[in-house]
Amino acid sequence: MAAKASVDELKILNVKKPDSVNGSAGANGTANDDAAEHSGEEPDDDADEPGPEPSAAKKKKNKKRKPKKKKVPIVQTEPPSVLISQLFPNNTYPKGEEVEYKDDNLYRTTNEEKRHLDNLNSGFLSDYRQAAETHRQVRQWAQKHIKPGQTLTEIANGIEDSIRRLVGHDGLSEGDALIAGMGFPTGLNLDNIAAHYSPNAGCKKVLQQNNVMKVDIGVHVNGRIVDSAFTMAFDPMYDNLLAAVKDATNTGVREAGIDVRLGELGGYIQEAMESYECEINGTTYPIKPIRSLCGHTILPYSIHGTKSVPAVKTNDMTKMEEGDMFAIETFGSTGNGRCVDQGEVSHYALRRNAPKVDLHLSSAKLLLGTITQNFGTLPFCRRYLDRIGQEKYLLGLSNLVKSGIVEDYPPLVDKKGSYTAQFEHTILLRPTVKEVISRGEDY
Repeated sequence: MAAKASVDELKILNVKKPDSVNGSAGANGTANDDAAEHSGEEPDDDADEPGPEPSAAKKKKNKKRKPKKKKVPIVQTEPPSVLISQLFPNNTYPKGEEVEYKDDNLYRTTNEEKRHLDNLNSGFLSDYRQAAETHRQVRQWAQKHIKPGQTLTEIANGIEDSIRRLVGHDGLSEGDALIAGMGFPTGLNLDNIAAHYSPNAGCKKVLQQNNVMKVDIGVHVNGRIVDSAFTMAFDPMYDNLLAAVKDATNTGVREAGIDVRLGELGGYIQEAMESYECEINGTTYPIKPIRSLCGHTILPYSIHGTKSVPAVKTNDMTKMEEGDMFAIETFGSTGNGRCVDQGEVSHYALRRNAPKVDLHLSSAKLLLGTITQNFGTLPFCRRYLDRIGQEKYLLGLSNLVKSGIVEDYPPLVDKKGSYTAQFEHTILLRPTVKEVISRGEDY
């Protein structure tokens, strides 16, 4: 989200040995016959004649133990519905891409003290990696199944319902969405809309063949948010636009590290993006980084932290530090490279340090309680309020925004007729390595 400037083993059937005297005798008789056969004595002639079966002895039935069935590996469904915790039991979720530090920080990879610090972080790393694996599986399914002709509401609900199924929290009961689920509303931003658009109730927008759509997804587990985005286009004339932004994001990810200055990092991103141009309908456009949109640190239950990663070179001397979690996101545009607030608002969030205001509107008071109990400081949208049964809340929501308790995030839009693209990854500056938490085979 953009920042402005086990399956259980099958039980084996255990066979009980018979406790009766007859059963024991039968077993002993078998052993005696074997002994006589190997004694070397001539058998008695009378032994050839058939005699009556001993009435007291019953033959023991040989009961074969059923073969142990092999475990059948659990596989994900389409659309995704199997819990990530079942696919990866014992909290052994896949790691992201681990990248060794370089230059003055190269020592960290093998330093014992840093390795010890890294091991202390196993708990929250498990949360991040579960969220990241959920993100990967859902977005890769989405990339295969999103097609022109689908409504934006259909696409958003498909993504969000899949995420809730995979983390095992549907968010319908009070507080459930705070345990795990959506880190923020799914952004489905078309063409010149760069960020912060998600369909509200009644939205009839349909994805078209000539659209460029940014898909911005956030997943959280225990407040640990993984923020990652990609862009989809169905016409190859947009390929260079997408390539420019993907390259810029990967450059930012590659150059990020402990002690890197944010203003310098912005310069690397800018240089990568501005090396591209794109021909659309016969006109060639230079790809411009959108200056007003930045990457950012991520805090528990708060998608926007205190540090920003610019998309252009600046004089910001702030350093990246050990333990920082960053969303490295870049936006490229064929337009002005600047965005303004425009359009119907869908995104909202309770401010972390909201002012204490005496609310006179009863609907605002009730809504504030609902937001606090269900979302906390996680961003939400109108569809989420609809989903938990809230009605006629717009007046109360407007009052909370005006009071400074809730912040609204209008869509961020470049000039009409332009096209924008976005790619984003979440990285963690661990004591020993940089981990690109959200990296996958897709990007």
